[in-house]
Amino acid sequence: MVAIGGGHGLGRMLAALKDFGSNATGIVTTTDNGGSTGRIRHCQGGIAWGDTRNCINQLITEPSISSMMFEYRFKGAGELDGHNLGNLMLTALDNLSVRPLEAINLIRNMLKVDVNIVPMSEHPSDLKALAIDGRWVTGETNVDEMPDELRRLDLEPEVPATKEAVAAINDADCIILGPGSFLTSIMPPLLLPEVGKAIASNSKAKLVFVDNLSPEYGPAARMTLAQKLEWCERSCQSRQIDVVLGEHAHPELDGRWNYVTTDLASANRDWRHDRVKLQKAIETLLS
Repeated sequence: MVAIGGGHGLGRMLAALKDFGSNATGIVTTTDNGGSTGRIRHCQGGIAWGDTRNCINQLITEPSISSMMFEYRFKGAGELDGHNLGNLMLTALDNLSVRPLEAINLIRNMLKVDVNIVPMSEHPSDLKALAIDGRWVTGETNVDEMPDELRRLDLEPEVPATKEAVAAINDADCIILGPGSFLTSIMPPLLLPEVGKAIASNSKAKLVFVDNLSPEYGPAARMTLAQKLEWCERSCQSRQIDVVLGEHAHPELDGRWNYVTTDLASANRDWRHDRVKLQKAIETLLS
């Protein structure tokens, strides 16, 4: 099982897949430039750690002093205000010349997280977007705030995919895209040529797209679901998405994709996917 994305969406998906243990792998977006993550990248460089930290947080099953430390967020009026200790711990390990993936594995072992978590790349890169008027905008936060339609997305600079991410895709029986912010969570890993090629070449895997439960903001809000699916398939060398999983019907898809409608919303927060419902839906697709 391989899930690709970032932020809260990938965290929910990996939490739904945690019973698969080490047979599940999350490939995490590393282009965030906002919040604590953005401030650390501005000062220290390196990849964005926020989405990885979020995924680990949602997979912690045994609360402990270690997990409390990893989740701790500083408050106050000083330089540390708003920083998450988990981000700083991962950055410190990175600065000690430990591979980013090895840093993640050290934290996973400390917190007893079985699901594999792999950064899409171990080299820093930023998301950039080309607007319809020919203007380029760089940085996830700026892309999210663009008032224009988008013509394309790129990474700046171009970076290689993590070899473990490619290997996981090659071995996968199921590859899941989403849920999550389409342009800033789902698309960045697909912009890596090795990732798109690996998805395209793994014909035995079922390729699944999980739709969001609530509307997005910014340029992604102005995209139809069909446009999002077309963008994914174009990045994956025209590999067709086998199943689209969502809660609301989309007649505009006009039979071009196999759209499966099922109840996925959390009982107390209808904008968030329920872990158990997600797990059952994925297991049903596989069977």
